Amino acid sequence: MATLNQAGSNNRQLMANVFAIHSVGSSIVTFLRNTYPQQADGRTMPTCSFELTSGGQLAGDIDETTHLSLYLYRVTVNEHSRQTRRPGTPADGFVPLGLDLHYLLTAWAGNPLDEQVTLAWAMQQLHRFPVLDASSLSDEAGWGPDEVVQIIPAELSNEDVMRIWDALEPAYRLSVSYVARLVRLDPDEDTETFRPVVARRHAYGREELG
Repeated sequence: MATLNQAGSNNRQLMANVFAIHSVGSSIVTFLRNTYPQQADGRTMPTCSFELTSGGQLAGDIDETTHLSLYLYRVTVNEHSRQTRRPGTPADGFVPLGLDLHYLLTAWAGNPLDEQVTLAWAMQQLHRFPVLDASSLSDEAGWGPDEVVQIIPAELSNEDVMRIWDALEPAYRLSVSYVARLVRLDPDEDTETFRPVVARRHAYGREELG
């Protein structure tokens, strides 16, 4: 994942559509899958697969073959972007919806070596390449050329971790948490062109009789 190329434009800067949330998770998984090595430090790496998973999938039978799963467990509105417009945006234009995506990266394996080595490798990769730019994000979201999403380690308390796993069917597995920040969603073009009517004032009077 390369950092963003510095390219400027005076035109309206595009942000992502409603497929952006899925695009971020899918792009992280694709990056890990495509860069996973057969060997590291002269030793053979465990055979490992990678998947973007949902809470419903975690509630079913768990595949014990060695794999890493990325689970989006929370979405929050970024508090610093609520009133932030892009440069050149009209004062009465829509403010994009800024989101932070909270993930659990979990190792699944039948032995401690596979579990720990694969998770350590994935953590190392995200530490080395913590930025997703438009060239490394999937096309489904219609990302603008200036979009950047940062993958940041997130420290969760033991209580928070246990609450997440208590809400899921499988027993706790070795996991690390990350936040993808900042994902900006553009309003639909039709919504931006035709803004909804939120109030209407009516005036009533009595007709004078001659």
